[in-house]
Amino acid sequence: QVQPVESGGGLVQAGGSLRLSCGLSGRIERKHAMGWFRQAPGKEREFVAAISWSGGSTYYSDSAKVRFTISRDNYKRTVYLQMDSLKPEDTAVYYCAAGSTVVAGANEYDYWGQGTQVTVSS
Repeated sequence: QVQPVESGGGLVQAGGSLRLSCGLSGRIERKHAMGWFRQAPGKEREFVAAISWSGGSTYYSDSAKVRFTISRDNYKRTVYLQMDSLKPEDTAVYYCAAGSTVVAGANEYDYWGQGTQVTVSS
């Protein structure tokens, strides 16, 4: 089965940028759609962005669609989340997940990474 592994998190000042990566290890048996979610302290996990296997279809949350860009390179087995103009409220643990379709519901994703911390200072 596929196992997502996130990287690229860190500490950044407000207004800065980060690019998160999600490498897919293990055996890829399906053409997975991929999603990014995040969870801030004391809050529920929320959807950020998703992308189809081909990359031709993307879907963003309202808070992400202007400042974030999701992309993928299937040859490298990697999905990216480019985050620009970061705000303190973007501080959260960011998770990558593999699923079947480009949707926002976390229940639709089968495989999850361990997460990477993003902290945006004001």
